[in-house]
Amino acid sequence: MENFIVSARKYRPSTFDSVIGQRALTTTLKNAIATGKLAQAYLFCGPRGVGKTTCARIFAKTINCTNITPDGEACNECESCKAFNEQRSYNIHELDAASNNSVEDIRSLIEQVRIPPQIGRYKVYIIDEVHMLSSSAFNAFLKTLEEPPAHAIFILATTEKHKILPTILSRCQIYDFNRIGVNDIIEHLQYVAQKEGIEAEPEALNVIAQKADGGMRDALSIFDQVVSFTGGKIHYQDVIANLNVLDYEYYFKLTDDFLGNRVSDCLLTFNDILNKGFDGSHFITGLASHFRDLLVSKDKATASLLETAASVKVRYAEQAGKCSAKFLFRAMKLCNDCDLNYRVSKNKRLLVELTLIQLAQITLEDEEGPAGRSPKNKISPIFQKEQSQAQPAVQPASQPTIQTAQAQPQQPVPSVQTVPGTPGANAQTPVQEPERVSPMVKKPVHLSIKALKGDLNKIEAEEQPQDQLPLSATEAKIENRPFSEQDINLRWTEFALLLPKKDTAMAGNMKNMNPKMLDATTFEIVVDNSMAEKDMLDIKPQIENHLRKKLHNDLITMQVRISEQGEMIKAYSKTDQWQLIQQKNASLQKLKDLLDLELS
Repeated sequence: MENFIVSARKYRPSTFDSVIGQRALTTTLKNAIATGKLAQAYLFCGPRGVGKTTCARIFAKTINCTNITPDGEACNECESCKAFNEQRSYNIHELDAASNNSVEDIRSLIEQVRIPPQIGRYKVYIIDEVHMLSSSAFNAFLKTLEEPPAHAIFILATTEKHKILPTILSRCQIYDFNRIGVNDIIEHLQYVAQKEGIEAEPEALNVIAQKADGGMRDALSIFDQVVSFTGGKIHYQDVIANLNVLDYEYYFKLTDDFLGNRVSDCLLTFNDILNKGFDGSHFITGLASHFRDLLVSKDKATASLLETAASVKVRYAEQAGKCSAKFLFRAMKLCNDCDLNYRVSKNKRLLVELTLIQLAQITLEDEEGPAGRSPKNKISPIFQKEQSQAQPAVQPASQPTIQTAQAQPQQPVPSVQTVPGTPGANAQTPVQEPERVSPMVKKPVHLSIKALKGDLNKIEAEEQPQDQLPLSATEAKIENRPFSEQDINLRWTEFALLLPKKDTAMAGNMKNMNPKMLDATTFEIVVDNSMAEKDMLDIKPQIENHLRKKLHNDLITMQVRISEQGEMIKAYSKTDQWQLIQQKNASLQKLKDLLDLELS
């Protein structure tokens, strides 16, 4: 059985022209060799698998070639080139700094540098993963790196340039290798497939190139893996099944569902994706990339940024024509916010599903009215309830219908009210009182945190009946509208949110308090100490004025008292719980010290 050689080694470039995706660097090195302007030290840095060590070997072979071709390549026929190709050259030394990173290893290298080459002009020392050298080894290497013998050239290779000492960087010519483009990887994979007699679909090779993330070695390794799986015929479906890649068909289908406001279909598709073992974070980042690809496909000037197969580009162009730029902007913003919050979310699936629901309602928001750059943080109701028949006689067209699920329609109670400025000013005119509904049952959009913080005037305007007739001069002096304990709690929290930043502690304490009704107009606040009682009494006038204004009742009064013993139960932290247990059993502290335990 013939020994198998992986494609990454079998098709490793042997000349500068065969290096993929690094044309500028290889041209610079060839020109330096042609003009004889060689530095004593080079630093090749860049991501993994982009050709750093390969270029270092080609460079070392070429500078020792005795018969360089007119285009600056090694001849592969002289004794030096043959020795290099047969891996028996004594002029090229490779050192793995990951396992040889001590001062003794560098001193041994320095001793070898003194020996001149027997064949060729230069001895080349390639130090791979040079950032793994210790600080002492770097310092021991400084003098030799700055002033080596005339026959010695050092080529340092690393993936993490920021870990190398500045004194080392200043002594080297630095070459930054770029990630290899998707199109370049696809072309090379097609070349390898042709050489190996393997049939491969362009869409399948595109998936491999995307998965390689700019590394040719990774791309060839994935290529060998897929060939073993498929048996020599690489198809798109086989590649995504073997590499566990999410099919772009899901993204195209979801986008159509978003544009059609089909929330249920979106949730079912996401459930299907989860059942196939894909992570929600992987899904949401892929969806964001899909919207990005649609955006660049809308303009011919940016269409070149779409790195995918030609047949898929046509589909992107077709779907991009259905999407407005505003839709894509909002969709990318929502996906990006979901991606940022995914790691810290406790219910990750719910977070993604809420994002999908918002995405499916973007076009609905456009129909309702103009919006800003960022999407609104709201979810429109999917199911509409039947409107109650008991509504005020005059209902503004722009005012949303307010309805509770539990309240039954009530007959309006006529109240006798004087209407000034009319011919029968002394006559009593019956006026329909609008049904009072607690603010807690209004639509969610009117009770958003943003509205409570900065748009409270809008809430107040919505709560005031538009069709109520003006009150008489006598009745306008004192307002005494009924209210519930729910109303008090809502406006209490609202007041806490309005406090300035310097009173953050006070606002936090107020949010933890629960006002209790004593009678129709008086409520009580219970605090746990005299200091808190004094603080609440200091702002009592402001609280009462706020509540009276918002609830339209000038008789609202607040009372503050200190809690009795055992009335308020304190929520103990883990540290508090440990201290209480330790007081009861002192041996636990000894056990903690003996086993060196810590509180989690």
